[in-house]
Amino acid sequence: MPVKAVCVLKGAGETTGTVHFNQEEGSSSVSVTGSISGLVPGQHGFHVHQYGDNTNGCISAGAHFNPLDKEHGAPEDEIRHVGDLGNVTAGADGVANIDITDSKISLTGAHSIIGRTVVVHADVDDLGKGGHELSKTTGNAGGRLACGVIGICK
Repeated sequence: MPVKAVCVLKGAGETTGTVHFNQEEGSSSVSVTGSISGLVPGQHGFHVHQYGDNTNGCISAGAHFNPLDKEHGAPEDEIRHVGDLGNVTAGADGVANIDITDSKISLTGAHSIIGRTVVVHADVDDLGKGGHELSKTTGNAGGRLACGVIGICK
């Protein structure tokens, strides 16, 4: 039986969205689908952060989920935070459609993302390769536009 989770994203502005997570029984990868609206066209950092706490807005979610104490990287990199899901790309209509398969996040076990927060950032994630002082920790992805806690769904 698959494990499913959902995250409803809300921000201080017009940015909203819904993200679905699905992990088939016995699979080491998670399917991430959904859409986010109210974005400026272009790429936006998309990460799972360590806490499921939005009491002080998205800032309460803490840093990227990084249980293995690695540097920030791209989704396809061996060295990356578990929560590094790269970028989502908004079209001219301000909508980013998400269709990601990732093998570092999980909906079960020690690296489960259930109860943690998804954050959509204002700027492009440089995937740890930008040379900025924040590249190896946050991808220099800028402010937090919207966030939501990942919860189990049926």
